[in-house]
Amino acid sequence: MKFTFLGTGNSAQLPVYNCDCMACARARDDARYVRLPCSALLQNNDGQWLIDSGLTDLTSRFAPGALQGILQTHYHADHAQGLLHLRWGVNLRIGVYGPPDEAGFADLSKHPGILDFSKPFQAFEERQFAGFSVTALPLQHSRPTYGYLICPDQGDSLAYLTDTQGLPEPVEALLRSRRPAHCVLDCSYPPRPQPGRNHNDLTQALAIHTAIGAGTTWLTHAGHELDRYLMSHPEALPADVRQAFDGDQIQL
Repeated sequence: MKFTFLGTGNSAQLPVYNCDCMACARARDDARYVRLPCSALLQNNDGQWLIDSGLTDLTSRFAPGALQGILQTHYHADHAQGLLHLRWGVNLRIGVYGPPDEAGFADLSKHPGILDFSKPFQAFEERQFAGFSVTALPLQHSRPTYGYLICPDQGDSLAYLTDTQGLPEPVEALLRSRRPAHCVLDCSYPPRPQPGRNHNDLTQALAIHTAIGAGTTWLTHAGHELDRYLMSHPEALPADVRQAFDGDQIQL
């Protein structure tokens, strides 16, 4: 199974509009450092699964029938806005599996079109799909949000944990017992004097990495402040923690 980062940015993305900091300047000069909305793609012999749908070009990026389903972490705009256009397709059905959230995003629940929201996950539910299983992990965010523990039938496991600020103790305990080979972890900010809300800073992300004992942790949902900090402090990341960039791949 192959995991691809389609987007690794926070809601502002990178480069940030009208910002001339060195991280945004680097992204304007070199497309390798552009960050699109945080999302990923799972691929195996049975098809493709999207993780979050904040990209606004889903209808041109994926041919009809190319997606077996969407694992939705939550329904903030930067993670769900691509659904607004995708739903108006015809003659097919795409399952969207995420947390129960009656409000959802915009009017998606009232006018879902080809999207099927009828089978949301429950907290800690494990569900089998073609070639892999998924366990829904409740996270700490400003609206109902799940991370996902993804376990291929053959291959390494991966925990996908964004958006969150810290981890609930039961989630941390489960991941510590399972020790995923890879952890894709929310890290939006450089170290800050006081913890913020909704997203980890680097200090919190490194503490989570140590607590759960993942083999390799990949930092995603990055803001330009974090990129700017790590450009000046590359030594801040231990060898088993990496900054993820759009297009990076993990073989599970």
